[in-house]
Amino acid sequence: MNSANDGRQATMDSTQIYREETFTDRRVGTIRRLTPVMADGSPDAARSVIHVGQAQVMTPMGAVPISFELEAETLDAAIAKFGAAAELAVQQTMRELQEMRREQASSLVIPDGAGGALPNPGDLLGRGRPRR
Repeated sequence: MNSANDGRQATMDSTQIYREETFTDRRVGTIRRLTPVMADGSPDAARSVIHVGQAQVMTPMGAVPISFELEAETLDAAIAKFGAAAELAVQQTMRELQEMRREQASSLVIPDGAGGALPNPGDLLGRGRPRR
């Protein structure tokens, strides 16, 4: 999609159109079936159907949505693979969240060019260098 800042209008790629269907058990997650179609809506047999699993993980910050592709030809096969694929996606997401947390914890804020202007902490307590 084109950026709104470059002055061009966003346009869809008519060669990459899919019809989307949603399936859910209303408990564990959702499977989206993306069926390739031509720009006129007729099926496009030259491209494969895509199945995408979706679930949510509760964290202290709230629900985190997780999406993952299911390597499956049919809905039945996608349902059978959902659990294992969801578990892998959750593990990957948790690793990424932990890495982000580590990076944020290790980042330091350093004053820009003001380091020389900072007072000696001892001076603030009255125990600094002797006055001349």
